[in-house]
Amino acid sequence: MRFAAIADVHGNYLALEAVLGDIRAHGITDIVNLGDMLSGPLDARRTIEMLIPLDAVHVLGNHDRYLLDRPPEKMGSWDRPAYDALDAAQLDWLRAQPKTRVFRDHVFLCHATPDNDEIYWLDTVHPDGAVALSPLDRIEQYAHAVAQSLILCAHTHLARAVRLRDGRLIVNPGSVGSPGFRDKHPYPHVVEAGTPHARYAILELTGGAWQVTFRNVAYDHEAMAALARNNNQPELANALATGWIK
Repeated sequence: MRFAAIADVHGNYLALEAVLGDIRAHGITDIVNLGDMLSGPLDARRTIEMLIPLDAVHVLGNHDRYLLDRPPEKMGSWDRPAYDALDAAQLDWLRAQPKTRVFRDHVFLCHATPDNDEIYWLDTVHPDGAVALSPLDRIEQYAHAVAQSLILCAHTHLARAVRLRDGRLIVNPGSVGSPGFRDKHPYPHVVEAGTPHARYAILELTGGAWQVTFRNVAYDHEAMAALARNNNQPELANALATGWIK
């Protein structure tokens, strides 16, 4: 069993195009998508036009939910531009995606944690704004009700793999389209990948054990940085251009 996991595209269609090309170059046909597909000041319409015909398994992210569960005037600066770019049929397609699902019996898919699409799972934000690997006890607490041997999550945009004490593996594939962002919950902090690459993961079950390969894919990130800059998002533009917010 071998497949690719993508997440956090955030309307970056050029990064998605590059990642899908890299997946095909590795001879992989099965793809799971862990959500946050469209929101961002880039190009939600071109992104969803690539995702809908894609033979992939999708789950919703928190920003996908924001496009569906609130009126446009209550949406944030990343969500309203995406909403305005989508038509009713595209929103219906998004609405049909579940929040969690099981892939081929062995893999549990969620965006953030199994029960909450806004909680960082493998990382913890400290009061001083530092973002660091979560303690194992905390990680295992969120996994207690999951029976599958491989658990995939996203949301933090940081590629990580954590082996639980019972042998299960939790993997965050990193972000396809957004290598940095700023947030204020639970404390003000920034997340920075350090390079502008598009990220995803290849998962393979070999000899009864899961193996993960993280992929960093080059693409025309300067074009997307320019688009973010033109759309009055200078911090995202810097992240897209360099992998750093500052």
